[in-house]
Amino acid sequence: MKTIKDIAKALNMSPSTVSRALHNEDKISLFTRERVRAYADKINYKPNHFAQSLRKQRSLSVGVVLSSIPNSFFAEVINGIESVMNSKGYFTIITQSHESYAKELSNIGHLASRAIDGLLVSVASETKDFTHFKALQDMGMPVVFFDRTISEFPTHQLVSDGFKGSYLLTQHLIEHGYTRIAHITGAPHLSTTQERLGGYKRALQEAGIAYNPSFVKYTMRGGMSEEENQYAFAQLMTAQEKPEAITTASDRLTLSIFSLAIEKGFAIPQELAMGGFNNFPGTHLFSPSLTSIQQPAFEMGKTAAEMLIELIERKKNTPAAYTVKQLQPRLLLGNSTLKK
Repeated sequence: MKTIKDIAKALNMSPSTVSRALHNEDKISLFTRERVRAYADKINYKPNHFAQSLRKQRSLSVGVVLSSIPNSFFAEVINGIESVMNSKGYFTIITQSHESYAKELSNIGHLASRAIDGLLVSVASETKDFTHFKALQDMGMPVVFFDRTISEFPTHQLVSDGFKGSYLLTQHLIEHGYTRIAHITGAPHLSTTQERLGGYKRALQEAGIAYNPSFVKYTMRGGMSEEENQYAFAQLMTAQEKPEAITTASDRLTLSIFSLAIEKGFAIPQELAMGGFNNFPGTHLFSPSLTSIQQPAFEMGKTAAEMLIELIERKKNTPAAYTVKQLQPRLLLGNSTLKK
């Protein structure tokens, strides 16, 4: 089996330079990195992760805890995470909470037993007690939160500007003449729910439209329970004062509520305008095409992974300061919000 020393000898480099080049470190010139990778590919070099983990006293693996993989947003996030982890020689172990606090606890326990080097987390909608994350951090486990975060938790956190996204969507509807605008969202205690509800309220306020609490419906499972989604939609559309437009605050809610409206026979947008957060790449394939807020999910995963590696590989126990980074969403216009 070929080793780093073999590559170093053939290319007349030090083993440490070869190792840094294979891990794509910026301190090594791009020319050297490409030269080393090309030779490694030529001789079919395979890294010995077991030997590396013993030498570094690390497992060279990280855990990811999120609600659900069959979700266009989280699927892109995972791609971003793995693009970084693969280039740095780390394995990624992905777990799903399915919005369950108990499942999240179980997943965290399993990952900790695997001696992972760090943890990337988007909290479950049921989670209100965060002591399990704090316990891991107190034991020296680096933890980074993304998307659904915990504001009081001292670590790197990465979010998309949900306030701005919801504001832009609601403002767009108002500009097209809608005033009775509903908002279907997730569990009320989640950071993403609070941000997106805040953007919705701000747009109404600036337009001089009174906030109507009956137009806001919460789903504790964040769109994963079809029964919850149906109930929220029915509450809105059977009320004496019905909305003329609905905004939704997550991928699952957007797809579910849009499908429900079609199933119930509502003409979109003639009878009901619709728009929501959605990272599904084929929104133009909907009939009508869907107006949506798209988040930079791949960039979120990539940046969160880079933040975690920074915590894992730093020399001091505590960085000078933790970073809360906010990425910007964009409004993609479709025909589902055109004024009737």
